[in-house]
Amino acid sequence: MTQAHTTTASAPVTVLGLGDMGRSLARAFVAAGHPTTVWNRSPGKGEDVVALGAVRAASAEEAVRASGLVVCLVDYDASDAVLEPLAGALEGRVLVNLTSDTPARSRQAAAWAAKHSLAYLAGAIMVPVDVVGSADALVFHSGDRAAFAAHEDTLKALGEPATYLGEDHGLAAAYDMAMLDFFYGAMGGLVHAFALARAEGIDGASLAPYLHTIAGILPPIAELTAADVDTRTYAGDGGNLAMMAAGVDHILHTAKGHRLDVSQLAGLKSVTDRAIAEGHGTSSWSSIIEVIAADR
Repeated sequence: MTQAHTTTASAPVTVLGLGDMGRSLARAFVAAGHPTTVWNRSPGKGEDVVALGAVRAASAEEAVRASGLVVCLVDYDASDAVLEPLAGALEGRVLVNLTSDTPARSRQAAAWAAKHSLAYLAGAIMVPVDVVGSADALVFHSGDRAAFAAHEDTLKALGEPATYLGEDHGLAAAYDMAMLDFFYGAMGGLVHAFALARAEGIDGASLAPYLHTIAGILPPIAELTAADVDTRTYAGDGGNLAMMAAGVDHILHTAKGHRLDVSQLAGLKSVTDRAIAEGHGTSSWSSIIEVIAADR
């Protein structure tokens, strides 16, 4: 397998797909001094990045042949149709697909790349469009280690450091799904908290400052929970599951009293009840993984 090995600050890069995130990536590459070629399936997008200095290609093949590093932001269904005819043009280049999808889909795409002897990286962008290219940007990469090493300096334009997770192409998507699992669960709880507050006559602006206290204790809790689940030891010294499940029950009854949707809370209560029934009442909250995980 051959691959372009250009790591200077002026290394050219191509961006396929000019939605909000694609344009944000293109802007980051241009700002970092990389000659940037862009292409989008439908016309009329990307005028802003062209105005900044990006070059619009007339076709996907022209865009691919312009650079040794090709970054794809087209969803997998569309990218299959776009990339299949370009296998020949991609030879000797590194393809990086930053489309958010499942780990299984990432591995399927990697199998397609392997069939065509293409250097391939799968990735996941973990920040909003306006954070890309800043010191706070987190972008995961997984797959071909040599391809990542060859273009790490260029990929740092999106967020430094560029985070490489390993050779399994599904890893970036797996981290993405796990982190979004936490995010959307937390967002659901946040909105439900505002709904409960509203039902009690409390406006959101009055509650919000106090929620920072809860948010602030989550990072150390994440570290402790990681240690619990990795070692499968669940010491309930700081508050056992039975005590915390009682708190869930109180919230559930309060919400039901206001006729709120309680599907998320009811699901959580079901999990805690099952864990307690299996003997984890004196264990930490982390022990509920023993009824959630398939490998228990």
